[in-house]
Amino acid sequence: MSEKKVTPRGAYPHVKVVGDFIFVSGTSSRRADNTIAGVDIIDEMGTKHLNIASQTRAVLQNIDKNLQSVGASIKDVVDVSTFLVNMNDFAGYNKTYAEFFDKETGPTRTTVAVHQLPHPDLVVEIKVTAYKKA
Repeated sequence: MSEKKVTPRGAYPHVKVVGDFIFVSGTSSRRADNTIAGVDIIDEMGTKHLNIASQTRAVLQNIDKNLQSVGASIKDVVDVSTFLVNMNDFAGYNKTYAEFFDKETGPTRTTVAVHQLPHPDLVVEIKVTAYKKA
């Protein structure tokens, strides 16, 4: 049985291939069952800790899965746009990002703060452009 996939929350594809370019829509840490990676319950009252490192790692893994669906991988990414709800999360995001991309050879990147994302438990969303010769 194949792995259940996350479905887009609107009228758009996760991935669009145009020639040798691959565009991946804004991606979160949402799982196929609509739970969100990186949401840790820290006490018996249900208090949540929104873990930027866990969410960033899950987002980049989700992006890699989306790229693999069209014969590419995260190694083919040439440009990254990241949206953080809180710039105080930048250090944790940046450290986790470095697990996936090299400073010298990795993609270009833009990181901006946004007021909110489509779910209150999301703290990061990333969209990428990849390039892979057909």
